[in-house]
Formats: sequence, C-alpha cells, structure tokens
Amino acid sequence: MTQSRAEFEARLRAIGAERYHDRHPFHALLHGGGCSPDQVRAWVINRYYYQHSIPMKDAAFMSRVEDPELRRRWRSRIEDHDGTDENEGGIRRWLRLATAVGLDPDYVASREGVLPATRFAVDAYVRFVRDRPLLEAVAASLTELFAPKIHEDRIAGLLKNYDFADENALSYFRNRLTEAPKDVAFGLDWVLAHADTAEKQDAATAALVFKTDVLWAQLDALHAAYVDPARIPPGAWAPGEGLAARAA
Repeated sequence: MTQSRAEFEARLRAIGAERYHDRHPFHALLHGGGCSPDQVRAWVINRYYYQHSIPMKDAAFMSRVEDPELRRRWRSRIEDHDGTDENEGGIRRWLRLATAVGLDPDYVASREGVLPATRFAVDAYVRFVRDRPLLEAVAASLTELFAPKIHEDRIAGLLKNYDFADENALSYFRNRLTEAPKDVAFGLDWVLAHADTAEKQDAATAALVFKTDVLWAQLDALHAAYVDPARIPPGAWAPGEGLAARAA
C-alpha cells in the first residue's frame, strides 16, 4: 500500500535514527577525544576519498538528467565541493583539516594509503548513483537529513578534545551546516513527490539504507585497521607516512 507523504517521510527519517553512522563506535571515540593523533589522521585520509568522489558522483547523476531544472538545482552540489571563484569548496577545506592534523595535503590528495574497504564502499556508491534509476540516486543522498547533528557534535567534540581543532581546521563542517540543509530540502521534496507508488517508495527506502551501509562500512574498516584489532591491510596508510614536514 502506498504511504501518505507524511508516513513515507517518517519512514525515511526512521532509517537515520536506526542506521546513520553517528551511532558507530568510531565516531563516539572520535568525538569524545578518545582517538590518538594517528587514528584521527587515518580518518582524515580515508574520509578524503569520499569527499573527492562526491562531485564525480553528482556529475554522473547530472549526465543522465534530462530535466534542465533538476540539473540546475543539482549543480550547486558540485560547486559546494569543487569550489567556485567565490567559494573555495569543501575539498580544499578538507585538505586544510589534513594540514591541521599534521598530514601533507598533497599526500592526502593523492589518495594513496586509502583502505581497500573505503575504496570499495565509495566506488560502489558512485556506481549506484550512475546506474540506478534517478529516484533511487536522489534517495541515496538523503543521509544529509541526518548530517547537521553529526557535524554539530563533531565540531563541539573536536574543539573540546584536540589541540589541532580551531575554526580554520573545522571550516568544512561549519560550511556543511548551511550547505547540507539546502540540498536535502530539495532532495527530500523531490523524492516525496516522485515516489508515488508503493514499489517506488520501497526502492527509495532501500536506496537510503544502501547509503547508510556505505557510510557504516567505511567506519568499520577504520575501526578494524586502526583501533581493534588494529590490523592494517597491505598498502593502506601506516602511522609515520604522509606527514607534513613540520610533523615528521
């Protein structure tokens, strides 16, 4: 049975309450000040792979969109990450965080040392958005519904617990507090309007679950490699590699 708009929105939001990666033990460790400097660096390196891939995901999505209005509305997502003449963009802001934690930003931008599971998960997300129906591709982006809280918690936790944390280092998260709600308001409205059958609602729900799995898998990989059992896979970043000269 097709759910009402309000029922379907509640169903989508319940996915975040149950499955969003703010519930992962690694984030509790990170936000609570329990991560070592090298564990923070591992997170920054691996999360960069996700940040780097988001504009490519959005470009792949736009290449399939025939509606000029939808392309116009979606275009700002690429600009938010890649930057414009007036906006340095999220990727450059993330590299400032890399510098703040003692990493060489060129090393981070090279994407060397990224965990294999991070690559698999993020690449799977890019393929999903490239290949699946537009409704599912948009629905997968709705993890942004749950992002403002994790950014707020992260800013507060990092500022409280880590010497590297200041407004310059954390500017990525500050900007996402205003960028993400804009994106998700449009995306949510689009999904609610276009998921007009029970089958489409089920497909959109499954797409959002898939995206939460992508985010969760990245943290599982980080935790296993750098926390417990601390078994770093061959080729992945090892402490001491990729440091800025001042931290070497």
